[in-house]
Amino acid sequence: MSFEKAAQLVQLAQMAAARRWGVSLTDIRETFGVSHRTAQRMTHALEASFANVTSDDGPDLRRRWRITGTQDLARLRPRQETALEALEIAARSAREEGRLRHARALEETLDWISATLDPRASLRAEVDAEAVLASIGQVARPGPKVELMPGVMDEIMEALRGPFRLRIVYYKPDAPSRIIEPHGVLLGPRPYLVARQPSRSPKLIQFRVDRIRAAACLDESFVLEPGFSIERYAARAFGAHQTEGQYGEVVWRFTPEAAERAAGFRFHPDQVQHWQADGSLILCFHAAGWLEMAWHLYQWGDKVEVLAPTGLRDYVHPWRRPDLDGMP
Repeated sequence: MSFEKAAQLVQLAQMAAARRWGVSLTDIRETFGVSHRTAQRMTHALEASFANVTSDDGPDLRRRWRITGTQDLARLRPRQETALEALEIAARSAREEGRLRHARALEETLDWISATLDPRASLRAEVDAEAVLASIGQVARPGPKVELMPGVMDEIMEALRGPFRLRIVYYKPDAPSRIIEPHGVLLGPRPYLVARQPSRSPKLIQFRVDRIRAAACLDESFVLEPGFSIERYAARAFGAHQTEGQYGEVVWRFTPEAAERAAGFRFHPDQVQHWQADGSLILCFHAAGWLEMAWHLYQWGDKVEVLAPTGLRDYVHPWRRPDLDGMP
């Protein structure tokens, strides 16, 4: 759920708690400027998120939704089994990614929510959450599992909050320290820190977080790159690497046999798809990182053709195979 939709859900809950007769679909449409169908989805979200929601038809035959038993949003009772599941999963992910401070905060919130429940509700929510968590597995994927030095990610997060400069020891434990200006983190199989190193260049560069041997947040603020957005920065690359001189338009053509499968992929946030009369699919976006593109495209065998750029085409086409039995 986006932040905007979450904010609307909270506002809707406030309305349903504060209005004696509740809220109708007409009220929702007029307040939020949404369609009838979207208003229905919002009531479904309200019922799914809060345990004390009731609905009934009024004298005018319009259905209205109310939050019962409270006029104070702070006392609304969200469905705790879902909250416990979400917090536990988020805490596990944070710990695996080396974000120990986030993991501890999530675990403390989990304990706090559990403590606010009566014993029966707490036990039921805990059992339900454990049942779901026990049913969630992670598909093993080949590749290195990076190990982060304890505390490194916490220092990075503290620096990003400032923003503050960061002193790091990079690559070798006995390497001289560097002072960098962190702008954001790219999370993935290998997390990368996007930062400036003023002593080296004014340009933003990437540091592999697993190669940072030590980190310390300094009490020195700095000015972020004007207009910087980690989302826009990440979108300039197909994967993690933004090789100098490779950024530009990328055009792939998937054969009719592979088109439907490819249409289900999100190769890039800004991709545009063009269906062709013969059933093939042409995909366009702008990014860098030909090597990572080639690694992925190899899996499609001869079911994909690189139309642009020429450099990527030269990477991929000599190695396309017609005998791969499956597609990604």
